[in-house]
Amino acid sequence: MWSDRRLCELFGIDHPIVQAPMTGTCTPSLASAVANAGGLGSLGAGEKPIDLVRREVGEIRKLTDRSFNLNFFVTDAARTDPAVLDATLKRLRPWYAKLGLGDPPAELPPCGPGFDDARLELLLDLKPKVASFHFGCPDQRSVEALKRAGIVLVSTATNVAEARSLEAAGMDAIIAQGWEAGGHRGSHTLTEPWEAVGTMALVPQVVDAVSVPVIAAGGISDGRGIAAALALGAAGVQMGTAFLGCPETATGAARRARLRRATDSDTIVTDAFSGRCARAMRSHFAEEMERSRQQLPAFIQMYALSEPIIAAADDDDASFHLYGQAAGLMKENGAGDMVERLVRETRSVLKRLVIA
Repeated sequence: MWSDRRLCELFGIDHPIVQAPMTGTCTPSLASAVANAGGLGSLGAGEKPIDLVRREVGEIRKLTDRSFNLNFFVTDAARTDPAVLDATLKRLRPWYAKLGLGDPPAELPPCGPGFDDARLELLLDLKPKVASFHFGCPDQRSVEALKRAGIVLVSTATNVAEARSLEAAGMDAIIAQGWEAGGHRGSHTLTEPWEAVGTMALVPQVVDAVSVPVIAAGGISDGRGIAAALALGAAGVQMGTAFLGCPETATGAARRARLRRATDSDTIVTDAFSGRCARAMRSHFAEEMERSRQQLPAFIQMYALSEPIIAAADDDDASFHLYGQAAGLMKENGAGDMVERLVRETRSVLKRLVIA
């Protein structure tokens, strides 16, 4: 039924549906179930120790012989200006006092680059069918080594200029991530929360700007969204929030309950938790931090300051539940059933449009 089969052929899959690599939520069970149903299962490796990534890839390979994707963050080593840290500590002290946490930590842990030589060697050793990247793409030496190993390379763009730079760098496909998407925005540079392009506007412009297949992401949760993305020229879609209700995810009971009553307007884009913009559930902490914006410690050092607040506060006061604006469309199905349902829905929509 897929008239554009470029992604199916590139990834070795049956359906151009990519399960987003949500670090901390994706599991080997989720990735393998999606893969076995004909989509591209993904595993987020962005902040995980290398040994854990190896173990999880081993689990995936016990559960499927189909293609899967490993995702990495392309970030520089974290460097936080002491003046920025001091200003942030001043802002956070009232929250620490309110929650009985004492003083916030005066020093931040060192954080190396997101994708380094050790992770390059890991990828070359594991040889997944697909490797994807967030916040940019690796240097040319790494790209060439990965291509020689036969690994298909994908990265995220949040505007046309980023898409062009990814094609020039050698990416085999590009994810066009719209404003609606949950989780961290894949911008190649630090951005303000309001600096974004919606999926409907972004996808056709990226399609026109590059020659490689484009994967639409952001606000796509059912067959209607997939059909719309295809109509915009995308070769396929990436979906994250849609899979949060699957039993194979590491979504905790409280977060599942919250997602069941999610609406189109209960998320906010904020960098208050990690140091980079991400769409997450609204909370008093995020709203307060966004009302008076100041530079924050670097990604991922900011977690050292925000995680104690998240752990001590209730969800309405401070939480970092990552999901997109289409969470209200989420269904609680097994991941394999989810892929099959999405294919049926898309087929039905496309058939109706052809008849019309």
